[in-house]
Amino acid sequence: MTAVEEAKALSHPLRLRILRLALDTPKTNRELAESLDVSPGTTLHHVRLLTEHGFLESTGVRRGTRGSREVPYLSTGKSWVLDFSDGDAHLPSPMTAASYAEYQEAPAADRFGEARLALRLTEPDLAEMRLRIAALVDEFRTRRAGPEGAPYALSWAVHRRSDSGPPTP
Repeated sequence: MTAVEEAKALSHPLRLRILRLALDTPKTNRELAESLDVSPGTTLHHVRLLTEHGFLESTGVRRGTRGSREVPYLSTGKSWVLDFSDGDAHLPSPMTAASYAEYQEAPAADRFGEARLALRLTEPDLAEMRLRIAALVDEFRTRRAGPEGAPYALSWAVHRRSDSGPPTP
């Protein structure tokens, strides 16, 4: 499987949300569909694609409450930082769309840490900021607090402001 095929498998915001929902606890197709407020058929299509590309895996078959066959899926931890810079500039990237949808679903009391700022940075300063943020996020991502840790989501985006004029050489 090529990197392009794997990136395409993650190119839908619903797939990214499925991976987040199945990150710590195995979820069945029905549970995912209910959490995402979509039909089980829609979810199954996305689950199959994510499984085919190694982003989700079955944790085995179990019997549901009415004796039906259920297959819970768990995220494999295979993660990507996607670059959608060649996409349609008028459409949000799947990562942005998934993050925004999850943020909107969170109760107001659970929304915190929001910030927006405008900066002027040299290219070396921008490179340093990106490395430092990535290192900090990676440090906390690898800690794996376990079941006693509360689940949080983090998204961040850096872009050149449209009012800044042409990029400096």
